[in-house]
Amino acid sequence: MAASFTAPAQGLVHCRNPTLGFSDSIFNRTQLQFQGPVPAKSHPLSFSYQLKLANDVFPRKDHRCSFVQTAAVRHIVGSLAKAGGLRFAVVVGRFNEIVTRPMLEGALSTFKSYSVQDEDIDVVWVPGSFDIPVVAERLGRSGKYHAVLCIGAVIRGDTSHYDAVVSSSASGVLSAGLKSGIPCVFSVLTCDNLDQAFNRAGGKHGNKGSEGALTAMELASLFEYNLK
Repeated sequence: MAASFTAPAQGLVHCRNPTLGFSDSIFNRTQLQFQGPVPAKSHPLSFSYQLKLANDVFPRKDHRCSFVQTAAVRHIVGSLAKAGGLRFAVVVGRFNEIVTRPMLEGALSTFKSYSVQDEDIDVVWVPGSFDIPVVAERLGRSGKYHAVLCIGAVIRGDTSHYDAVVSSSASGVLSAGLKSGIPCVFSVLTCDNLDQAFNRAGGKHGNKGSEGALTAMELASLFEYNLK
């Protein structure tokens, strides 16, 4: 069926047989009627043309014009170059010391390479990884340090003790940071065997103590210079 234009309509025209009418407020006082075969000079009324008619009466508002021009988005990050002069505490679990000591050495070496002085680092030894969080929180609350690095190693055994220690130490370190307001960095290895631990304590997979020191310095500078 085709559409052609007839005389202007007054108000809403009800449909009669094949006749379709619209209110004069929408299509510029135009009524559409569907009739029989399309005359040679008639043209079908496409949906795009209907939309064009509506848009002519109710032009769309360009909401973009109301946007306020703003400055470029700022990206705030910590800087390792600003680590010098900041103070750090390192909490180390003595259990599995054969793993945790090389991790500590890697951390201290990394601190030194970024101009953190020995007198700005305190190392606190605790019996095991389970004991790290409570000490980390106390150190964080003391106000003496800009970040606390937590180093430990938990090796899977034959019982479920491993799962309890891993879960408690991980959630505990997170809680220590949240409660103290000081970054507490989790560098506790959770491995199935000693080989995996050695590979992450200076072996082929790097030194997680060193990586933890980098994280501690970045977060410390972020808190000290950007988030106060």
